[in-house]
Amino acid sequence: MPLKDLLVHIDSSDQCQSRLETALNLAQANDAHLTGVFVVTRPNIPAYIEAQIGAEVIKAQIEEGMRAADEAEKMFSAKTQSAGVKSEWRSVEGDLCEVLGLHGRYADLVIVGQRDPEGSDMMANSDMPDRLILSVGRPVLVVPYVGTYPTIGQRVMVAWDGSRLAARAVNDSLSLLLGAKTVNILAVNPKRGTEGLGDVPGGDISLHLARHGIKAEAQHLTSGDISAGDMLLSRAADAGADLIVMGAYGHARWRELVLGGVTRHMLNHMTVPVFMSH
Repeated sequence: MPLKDLLVHIDSSDQCQSRLETALNLAQANDAHLTGVFVVTRPNIPAYIEAQIGAEVIKAQIEEGMRAADEAEKMFSAKTQSAGVKSEWRSVEGDLCEVLGLHGRYADLVIVGQRDPEGSDMMANSDMPDRLILSVGRPVLVVPYVGTYPTIGQRVMVAWDGSRLAARAVNDSLSLLLGAKTVNILAVNPKRGTEGLGDVPGGDISLHLARHGIKAEAQHLTSGDISAGDMLLSRAADAGADLIVMGAYGHARWRELVLGGVTRHMLNHMTVPVFMSH
């Protein structure tokens, strides 16, 4: 699917400039429209504490969020105009994941940041980007909170296990794979049998990609004492990958997010941007 309609989450974090640069370069490369969304969230304060600190304090925090949104809009407008990218700005009050999920359903790709455990952005949400990935119904590109990634998709690693989610991630990322210089299919600890990967793990998906004009190299390995997530990151570093494509495993149980082990590891320890589909 062509990437013609992109959405990027804009906030007040230190990481935001790098995330926007990644989004702008993707928009330029695909002649895409870029929508920036800033979410002004209401402070999540228990009622008994809210009664003590008073409505004026809550109001002041929300007003500070609005001021931050105005500053972010100026930055977004200046950057998109300088890059010559068609754009739209949206500042919305509400729950961060709910707002991004609603607006993200009308985009081809949603671009967000990795959760920074030491971040100080008051609009941050501990469920991001996990809950968004599981609920938005669109592929999500997660950009690490450390480093800059102006160009992605030149050297792509696909984490392949033959599952529905992995197949969806490959299909969702086809336009990026078509533009890549190298595509490596990596199966870690491949299973055999009817629900496994067959005698040549990754061979079938490589053939499918070849029919789209994408030359992919398939590899498989056993991780041994190393976790599958660490093995993926290690091989991505060895290959000089600038993007990892993978399915995102997980579900919401009551108010708890239950993520698959590799998905959780990648979200916590990613060293390059990760393209995820659920």
